[in-house]
Amino acid sequence: MKFGIFLFDGVEPIDIATIGVLSMAKRLSDKIDYVVFAPKAGVVTLANDLKVVADYGYDDLPAVDIIVITGGATWPQQSKDEATMAFFRQRASNTTLSSVCTGGFLLAHAGVLDGKQATTRCEGVPNELLPIERMAQNFPEIKVVKKAIVDEGTVVTGGGVCLCIDMMLHLISSRVSAELATDLARLLEYGRAWEANKQALGEYIA
Repeated sequence: MKFGIFLFDGVEPIDIATIGVLSMAKRLSDKIDYVVFAPKAGVVTLANDLKVVADYGYDDLPAVDIIVITGGATWPQQSKDEATMAFFRQRASNTTLSSVCTGGFLLAHAGVLDGKQATTRCEGVPNELLPIERMAQNFPEIKVVKKAIVDEGTVVTGGGVCLCIDMMLHLISSRVSAELATDLARLLEYGRAWEANKQALGEYIA
């Protein structure tokens, strides 16, 4: 199973825990592989000036099974980039699209969540509209729910911040091997947290 992790300028560094989970997974199984891509190959400047190199851009991204869209405070700017929106619309026909945190807003703006259930980050800073409330208000065509994971089959959305780890474990469990995901959670010392989040927030699986 090959994952493509999508980054853009301004992504919160905690969202690249998605890469960390896959890196650890590769220690357990040769069935896991991943690449990192951005709108264009090269240096991506994350929040607070952390720099990461994306090996690929839209034009040369190799075939992947699942795309994971990360999030950050600059998602509104990225959602206005027509090349990004066109890329996700095109990929929706032949690739599983998934998002963590506010990356779900890119899928919402691209229209691929229309008629589906979805989730996003539920918490926020004081005196600011919560992301999940913003999604519900701005996208009435989406049934927005407060869950750790919403799996609609070809599109999967996840909650915010550290729940990106739960998203990766869910994708590995449901698309590769439940046994592998359980062993990986143990290796990450995250098994109890994963189960606790399922109990507290729940998951929707179509």
